[in-house]
Amino acid sequence: MPDEGESRSVFLTGFPGFLGSELVARLLDRYPEGVPIRCLVQSKYRDLAERRAAEIGRDRDGADRVELYEGDITDPDLGLGEAGADSNADPSGEPANGDLYADLQRDAVEVYHLAAVYDLGVSREVGQAVNVEGTRNVLDFAEGCPNLGRFQYVSTCYVSGRHDGVFTHEDLAVGQSFNNHYEETKFLAEVEVQRRMDEGLPATVYRPGIAVGDSQTGRTQKYDGPYFVMNLLRRQPRGVGVLATFGNPHSYEVNVVPRDFVVDAIDYLSAREDSAGEVYQLCDPSPPTVADMMRAFGDATGRRILRVPLPGGVGLARRSLEAVPSLADALGVEPAVLDYLAHPTSYTSQNAVRDLHGSGIACPPFESYVDALVAFVRENPGISTEAMV
Repeated sequence: MPDEGESRSVFLTGFPGFLGSELVARLLDRYPEGVPIRCLVQSKYRDLAERRAAEIGRDRDGADRVELYEGDITDPDLGLGEAGADSNADPSGEPANGDLYADLQRDAVEVYHLAAVYDLGVSREVGQAVNVEGTRNVLDFAEGCPNLGRFQYVSTCYVSGRHDGVFTHEDLAVGQSFNNHYEETKFLAEVEVQRRMDEGLPATVYRPGIAVGDSQTGRTQKYDGPYFVMNLLRRQPRGVGVLATFGNPHSYEVNVVPRDFVVDAIDYLSAREDSAGEVYQLCDPSPPTVADMMRAFGDATGRRILRVPLPGGVGLARRSLEAVPSLADALGVEPAVLDYLAHPTSYTSQNAVRDLHGSGIACPPFESYVDALVAFVRENPGISTEAMV
């Protein structure tokens, strides 16, 4: 890694996404003024990225340190090679010259890879292109950085697929099946990351649980996952809320984590020298059961929950909604979400808890911030359910 006086930069994918936007703000705070945070941005999100960069830099006098480069992780050269150089500009507005890919590798000391399709209903083709091939391409970029100190990769706890039992940070391939192509392609991507780690790449892997809004403000960028349950309740008259269950709702856990915990943890752990080589599961060590979550949403929305067991299991219910998209739309429910109401896997986070000890960073109980999530949705009903792709 270069000395303090030498040129350094941080390269990040996944901006201006849900986690990436907040992580960029933390990196600006952590690194000195002379270190730019260079973000790979898809062309269609350029305007949004510019607005986010301005917002982030406004209170930090650091807007000019967030550099945006148009590209695409599905391209082998990330869209940054000589062929794409003319479409990118440096912060002064001057056209980029030469091989931008190599230029950005030259002084990158960290690479944060967050870009992925976070969509339970993603097709296998898109998931393979973005989550798997895209990760390989960013790994290749990182391995070509002569001063690389660390490759920081954001995976998901749900690389576990439908593993019947406990899934630890030491587990990966355990013979699991997968609920959907999102889980499968994130699993395949992490297999590639861990293979490169075994070959000597300095890297750290972070596996968040199901990320929801900020625990203090409820703020989020997209309504998915547990939000479908919340919105299904909000569509019903106050008083009683009817929710379907599969099997025993007291037997299944839903591992939800607020955005601020995930970003705080990644920011803190990625700065530790001894976190290289670790896989951290950023999950709730005491997650709510399905029954607990339903009750918490009921309390927060002013409804007593009436649970209705459905015969035929979660698979039949999901296939029924998939066969009648108009019904799924009317209910406001993504069919793939139903699998997580009968998910047989639980997660541990021993090394994350150990290495976060003393930092003041810990996953708060779901019940402590569910009111903030509901209040934000109530005040911001127009936020999209669509993933950034």
